[in-house]
Amino acid sequence: MPQQTDDEPDFVPLFSLEEDDEKAGEEFPESLPILPLKNTVLFPGIVTPITVGRDKSIRAVQKAYEDNRYIGVLSQKDMKIESPSPRDLYNIGTVARILKLLKMPDGSTTAILQGRKRFQLEEVTSEDPFFMGRITILEYDQVKHKMEFKALISSVRDSAKQIIELSPQIPSEAVVMLKNINNDNFLLNFIASNLGIPVNHKQDILEINNLKDKASVILHHMDSELQLLELKDQIDSKVRTDIEKQQRDYFLSQQLKTIQEELGQNPQEEEINDLVRKAVRKKWPKHVEEIFAREVNKLRRVNPQVAEYAIGLTYLETLLDLPWLDFTKDNFDLKKVKQVLDRDHYGLTKVKERILEHLAVLKLKGDMNAPILCLVGPPGVGKTSLGNSIAKALKRKYVRMSLGGLHDEAEIRGHRKTYIGAMPGRIIQSLKKAKAGNPVFILDEIDKVGKDFRGDPSSALLEVLDPEQNVTFHDNYLEVEYDLSKVLFIATANSLSTIQPALLDRMEIIEISGYSLEEKVEIAKRHLIPQQRKEHGLKSSDIKISDKALVKMIQSYTAESGVRNLSREIGSVMRYSAKRVAMEEPYETSVRPEHLHAILGPTKFDSDVYQEQQSPGVAIGLAWTSVGGEILFIEVSLNKGSGKLQLTGNLGDVMKESASTALSFIKAHADEFGIEPELFEKTDIHIHIPEGAIPKDGPSAGVTMLSAITSAFTKKPLKHFLAMTGEITLRGKVLPVGGIKEKILAAKRAGIKEVILCKDNQKHVEEIEQEYIKGLKFHYVNRMDEVLALAIGLETKSSENGVVKKKGTRKKVAA
Repeated sequence: MPQQTDDEPDFVPLFSLEEDDEKAGEEFPESLPILPLKNTVLFPGIVTPITVGRDKSIRAVQKAYEDNRYIGVLSQKDMKIESPSPRDLYNIGTVARILKLLKMPDGSTTAILQGRKRFQLEEVTSEDPFFMGRITILEYDQVKHKMEFKALISSVRDSAKQIIELSPQIPSEAVVMLKNINNDNFLLNFIASNLGIPVNHKQDILEINNLKDKASVILHHMDSELQLLELKDQIDSKVRTDIEKQQRDYFLSQQLKTIQEELGQNPQEEEINDLVRKAVRKKWPKHVEEIFAREVNKLRRVNPQVAEYAIGLTYLETLLDLPWLDFTKDNFDLKKVKQVLDRDHYGLTKVKERILEHLAVLKLKGDMNAPILCLVGPPGVGKTSLGNSIAKALKRKYVRMSLGGLHDEAEIRGHRKTYIGAMPGRIIQSLKKAKAGNPVFILDEIDKVGKDFRGDPSSALLEVLDPEQNVTFHDNYLEVEYDLSKVLFIATANSLSTIQPALLDRMEIIEISGYSLEEKVEIAKRHLIPQQRKEHGLKSSDIKISDKALVKMIQSYTAESGVRNLSREIGSVMRYSAKRVAMEEPYETSVRPEHLHAILGPTKFDSDVYQEQQSPGVAIGLAWTSVGGEILFIEVSLNKGSGKLQLTGNLGDVMKESASTALSFIKAHADEFGIEPELFEKTDIHIHIPEGAIPKDGPSAGVTMLSAITSAFTKKPLKHFLAMTGEITLRGKVLPVGGIKEKILAAKRAGIKEVILCKDNQKHVEEIEQEYIKGLKFHYVNRMDEVLALAIGLETKSSENGVVKKKGTRKKVAA
């Protein structure tokens, strides 16, 4: 029997003696020794052993055993209290008879107690050497509704039986004991004593005088315990079922394996042999062949039922499916390649020349690592579709991988095959689908690669896009070096600013500028109109769009560097015609400019606003955006004040510095420009650039701000149809800027007739085909006073000879 300290029961009582309520002659003393119990409640009729450890309790038990063997048993309110006082005990307890007192081998005393009657403690008469108390015996109320009480007792018996059946801790013999209990009161005490509920709840049951209420409370607790046992039984049953199913499946699989061996069949061995036969015919490097053979031998020793078998099998299949030494034959007919590229894409001369140069070297040398190209340009200029065209021209396989929003490095390098669900990276997967080791591989939107806690994909791309490293590209899943040097990688981007510098250094940058008006008309005629006509099920006789209508659509319904929106507008025209063809309504088959209002609605963009006469203080600049070039209005307003400079229009720091530089230059040369120096101290200057919701930054608006501020102070308007771009310095120099082609084409679209540029930008203008900038006059300058002479016609005093000289008499270069 396990030993416990203090006044704790050694075990939950299962064996009891029925309380004989009708027993005559049993009388209890009015004053009894009191035994505090720590973590249980003794009910009438229940027999339980108690190990007595506290000195007071031992003396109380011994005194009671020597006198009449009766002792009052009360439960403690808080079991943590080692030396309870009378107020730490409940007032209602049970009179117990000490059946036996045992001295245990360890020196402790065990008392066998039988509960007899409930009592109420009236007062504690003595606390030393043990508790003595005056008590009053409590009787139960008479049962009034006997049928209802009988039904309750029946429910209690049924619930008790179910609990015994479901609980593994209670022996099945307890059912027999339940059947042999005839006294209803004792039955309730027996069950209450064995309920797995806290001591305070058991005490509440003990204190109930109404037997019907007592039965209801006990039944409520039994229902809660029964629900818990049923839930545990369901969980246990499910677990047993799963284990049994696994054992059954294993047993059946072993039987099937034995039967197959008896019949001379082995599906796993046949599967492995099939892979070996494929490997014999496979062209691959020697070191890969050795790894394959080693993995096959390892797989033969693995049980087919374990997860490692499926992982090993998938790995071997991946090795077999990769095009290690399988290459498509390139088309070396350079003239035909040029025809295909010209047919699919209008313009883009630089890219086409670079591809032809690569093919020419490949044709002469026979072997060469493919270049890593990066096409940079605004949306809709054909960067992605050009990759498909290049693949067709070279007769290579075409693979496209979108990098936009990619965050996980494992997407590039793959996962180690020890992980569940591991697979190769998307580079290897794409080559596996292409079934060729030298495809044209488009890495789309490389400037939009993300970075987070899962790694930096752009750093993983360093190995892929480095011609010196991609010969031995390492994929985490393969764990074998793979040669990517024959793959023609072409990356596309809208901006270089977000690409990692180390990655940028590994690529050959080819900038694709926006299309001019003439280029867009040609692209629409050659590609967009036939494509949209085909997609809408129309014949060439059903719809024709005139060149003037195309020009009107480009100028008044789109504002972009590419042709994506133009394609949508042409699609709208096609749907308009398709509806009338389908409904057999009469319509005009030839679309002219005057028809566009009815088809496409009011114009979305109007270039006339850029050509109106501007007031003093307004200048037109040229800006570069991700969708191409735009013209930019800069407005200057002068107000009486204290010389403050205010800048509005969502400007960046560089643009604000340009405004301060321009103002400082004008102040320093006020006398030369005929401006009173005192005017700056009395005037507040407000510079505003419209479309304030759009962020603007960069140094190229410097000359425009200089002209606008000077115009405002001199009250002279700028020359009509004139735009300009260039960075300025405090020394009065004009510096070159970027994005010249986009800016010039934007000026042409807006109806600008003259453009002022830095002398160093002349070479960029000469790269633009002359037919696209026909009608534009260019003025190339080196100094800021030359800009003012051209823009405002401002005469300044020359610092060299002190004579009056009109600036801007330099030779004007017209393109």
